[in-house]
Amino acid sequence: MSRRWNVYVTRMLPKPIIDLLKEHCDVELNPYDRSLTREELLKEVRGIDAVLTMVTDAIDAEVFDAAGPDCKIFANYAVGYNNIDIDEATKRGIMITNTPDVLTNAASEIAWALLFAVARRIVEADKFTRAGMYKGWDPGLFVGLEVTEKTHGIIGTGRIGSSFAKKAKGFDMKILYNDISRNERFEQETGAVFVDKETLLKESDFVSLHVPLLESTRHLIGKSELKMMKKTAILINAARGPIVDEKALIEALKTGGIAGAGLDVFEREPEFDPELTELDNVVMLPHIGSATIEARINMGMIAARNIIAAMNGEVPKTLVNTDVLKK
Repeated sequence: MSRRWNVYVTRMLPKPIIDLLKEHCDVELNPYDRSLTREELLKEVRGIDAVLTMVTDAIDAEVFDAAGPDCKIFANYAVGYNNIDIDEATKRGIMITNTPDVLTNAASEIAWALLFAVARRIVEADKFTRAGMYKGWDPGLFVGLEVTEKTHGIIGTGRIGSSFAKKAKGFDMKILYNDISRNERFEQETGAVFVDKETLLKESDFVSLHVPLLESTRHLIGKSELKMMKKTAILINAARGPIVDEKALIEALKTGGIAGAGLDVFEREPEFDPELTELDNVVMLPHIGSATIEARINMGMIAARNIIAAMNGEVPKTLVNTDVLKK
């Protein structure tokens, strides 16, 4: 490339990421400590060669139009890319990249943190203690559920689901799993048993979701699925909010249909049904699955290197829409 690219970054990121970009490109940054409004995003991407986007940025035809014909790549700062219209990008010859692998451990660890927090009633007990209500040991105080040697159902056996399952082995859990097809490598590494979704929901003490958000996975867990689960079961969703029907989940939690839920994501994020805050049997996190120092820096470095590769006429390492190369 004969000139430096103009790159727009839609949120401030750790310094090493910005420094790497500045070595090769002219960089403009969102100056606010918040997501850009739709109007701001459309304004800021005009005439830009590359955009480093967040999962909170909705990238569609309108944004591509605003960026103009010279824009070559949108590098998403996330493993998921359901916030981007991939078909529209490919049609226009725009490359889309993501940041897989580097957040696998962080994402699977947050799912485990949620599982333990709900099963052992950690948040309830913390609030109780801070409020000065702890007066001494009580055999009935915050009795929860053990995790060891229980049955865990895993839906989705990609990188994060596999990482979660390997950790489950440390607790001597029986692992059931469901995916679009059998995953023999997953079975060999974890001892998991492939079952249909109905069997998994009926037999599991804990169920965790590790699938991407697609039309086929939207409301994958709804009213009928929740009714299949044990009344003592706990549901964990640290994948994408719309995979679970939030209204149906609230009803199940209120009526004792299931024992509890751990959520790092919500159906209409960042908004969520206010009824969730009234329930003690749900633990809610603000989408912090990748929020470790290591993961956040490595995610950004991958996104930056993808932009630099594209600038140099190379194929970005984590290109999502490979069909764009045929253009």
